[in-house]
Amino acid sequence: MKSKKIIYVTGCLGFIGSYVTRACLKKGWYVRGIDKFTYASNSKFLKEFKEYDNFIFERKDINDIDWLYDCDYIINTAAETHVDNSIVHSDDFVHSNINGVHNLLELIRKRNTFKMPTLLHFSTDEVYGDIVDGAHKETDLLKPSNPYSATKAAADQLILAWNRTYKVPYNIVRPTNNYGIGQYVEKLIPKVCKFLSIGRKIPLHNNGEPYRMWLHAKDTAEAVITIIESGKTNEIYNISGDFEQKNIETVNKILDLYDKELVSYDRKNLFDFSYDRDGQDVRYSVDDSKLQKLGWKPKCSFDEELPEIIKFYKENFIW
Repeated sequence: MKSKKIIYVTGCLGFIGSYVTRACLKKGWYVRGIDKFTYASNSKFLKEFKEYDNFIFERKDINDIDWLYDCDYIINTAAETHVDNSIVHSDDFVHSNINGVHNLLELIRKRNTFKMPTLLHFSTDEVYGDIVDGAHKETDLLKPSNPYSATKAAADQLILAWNRTYKVPYNIVRPTNNYGIGQYVEKLIPKVCKFLSIGRKIPLHNNGEPYRMWLHAKDTAEAVITIIESGKTNEIYNISGDFEQKNIETVNKILDLYDKELVSYDRKNLFDFSYDRDGQDVRYSVDDSKLQKLGWKPKCSFDEELPEIIKFYKENFIW
């Protein structure tokens, strides 16, 4: 008889955390979801997950967790993630993305008389910094270019140090730009839909020229399952969607789908190019051949998934 895994998912009501939670529940694994209900948490996910007998929820900040029940993995998706917010006010990012990870590491370390669970930590492709050509590998140096990615890089270093010093087992995943239904409105795709719905100009920093590599959150969640079932402990895995384009190209595709009248509209009147982001990055890209050797590949096509996503945000306005 195959034993069922016991999983903690922190940030389970956030965007990526919800997809990971859903994937684990569908595997029949026991999931203890942790979320502190930040502005980006979605209570609708909690209603969905409570339909599963193998789900337990605890409302808590990861800094305030003081006890770990027996488990096999702690999947840490809890984080402050919006780059613009980190530039304006970085304290929350340090609190969640660094101090929170430190608390999880200490909780695992203190279980050294038992079997320590593996910390599967969500980092980001942004820890490498931008790259004009080619793609970053897991062994490349970290050169974060903004406060958000700096806190993520710091957490990665803590994890590596706790592994070497205390033998805390880990996996670190570094995905590219995630998209899908259920994302908070500060992110590009839902933000464009919101601004279109209220008749405001769409803000695009640096003229929309930065490139992003897109990865559907369903593929991200499946990558996590693959790593747990087939990967090696104490390894870092990049996750790439294998599809990149400029932000302005993404926005134009959204406009094509949002309203047929916008197809022939003079679109320069729809954009606000007045904003340049401090420490602006040009392009992020990662090589995920290491992960693909485990049998994982992205299944979702950006252009095929986008119509359903735009339809959702058009019909479900988010403030």
